Amino acid sequence: MGRQPAGPAVDGAGCAVTIEQGPSFNPKSFLAKVGEGRSIDRYRKDRIVFAQGDPANSVFYIQKGKVKVTVVSEQGKEAVVAMQGPDEFFGEGCLAGQPRRIATATAMTECEIMRLEKEAIIGILHDEPAFSEMFVAHLLARTIRVEEDLVDQLFNSSEKRLARALLLLANFGKEGKPEPIIANVSQETLAEMIGTTRSRVSHFMNKFRRLGFIDYNGTLEVHSSLLSVVLHDQPHIKKRT
Repeated sequence: MGRQPAGPAVDGAGCAVTIEQGPSFNPKSFLAKVGEGRSIDRYRKDRIVFAQGDPANSVFYIQKGKVKVTVVSEQGKEAVVAMQGPDEFFGEGCLAGQPRRIATATAMTECEIMRLEKEAIIGILHDEPAFSEMFVAHLLARTIRVEEDLVDQLFNSSEKRLARALLLLANFGKEGKPEPIIANVSQETLAEMIGTTRSRVSHFMNKFRRLGFIDYNGTLEVHSSLLSVVLHDQPHIKKRT
């Protein structure tokens, strides 16, 4: 059962007595510690977390690092469908009855990832409203991101798609990170993300660097000025009158 809020009680003399409430549930603390149905593993760069076709029986939560989610077609063509970073879940399809993984998740950097068995996360979703609220917020944010990705692919040029991908990879806009630095991502991966060729990505990356939007120095630094590429002639969805 979930925790119930504390309320006033009455003693034998008819006086109100305050009942001390136990410590509130903290989702972040829960996700930082191993326990029943929960384990934490460290993944080196390029190590597979799960592969397309594996049994889907758990959900993962990233504590540190970045994870790439890819899908391979029957013809062998690979596409990057998501990049996940700290404080994000992935592999939650098992909660919707997905029997096997439809994608492959690979560590892009050194990662620390919590694995939550399906039964364990279902239980905590039922018992802890704070965790449920956090998880639903994650799912809604993911849905919005997927819709934005679709609009991006349908209406924007490959140059704008690349600019948006770099800003997202850099976690641009998150509090305390106005001009963050991201781990190196190959131009092949960027091309797979935005649906273009490596040569086009190379051309645009050189252009962004020349204009001062990004810097290379062992890692890739993305500047806020890159937003100008995304915001210029931003497509608008026509509203029904």
